[in-house]
Amino acid sequence: MIKSICVYSSSSDAIDETYFAAAKEVGKQIGENGHTLIFGGGRIGLMGEVARTVHLYGGRVVGVIPEYLNRPNITYEASDNLIVTATMRERKAKMDEQSDAFLGLPGGFGTLEEILEIITLKQIQQHNKPIVLIDIRNFYKHLIAMFEEIYKERFAKEIHRQLYYVAKDVQDAFSYLNSYVPTPFPVKWF
Repeated sequence: MIKSICVYSSSSDAIDETYFAAAKEVGKQIGENGHTLIFGGGRIGLMGEVARTVHLYGGRVVGVIPEYLNRPNITYEASDNLIVTATMRERKAKMDEQSDAFLGLPGGFGTLEEILEIITLKQIQQHNKPIVLIDIRNFYKHLIAMFEEIYKERFAKEIHRQLYYVAKDVQDAFSYLNSYVPTPFPVKWF
């Protein structure tokens, strides 16, 4: 059963409003369904939008932020639980261990790095939790095309497409989470 959902997303306020609308919808779904948000602890960009909306709809928010980013006007200080870590790597490990599912909204390098790491951890059988990329405005189309090249060139098995799900919108993402059944995967190596 999914109780806590980790959301990876942008910390930029300079992005299109469409992304903020999707972040609000993610926060609403988390809050209304009684889930806990696990996120990077920021108050700006999509991170802050999701957290504020989770609170607006009665959900619980757990922020995990490295010490060097724990600053006024950066940290979402209204978190129900704010965990401050020494490093970014420690932050990601804390987020991973506390989460039952992972959602990737659009974001920058950090978001992509977090998504790729959690997919890799699933591939090497360190967890079997659902991972969903929410493809707002076809944001992930080039990444998915790169994944297809990886399969084509046999750097990964085609069954590894099942490590993650690409949702067309927020409703599709939550439908997938609500029906998720863990799948056993063969070992990574050919």
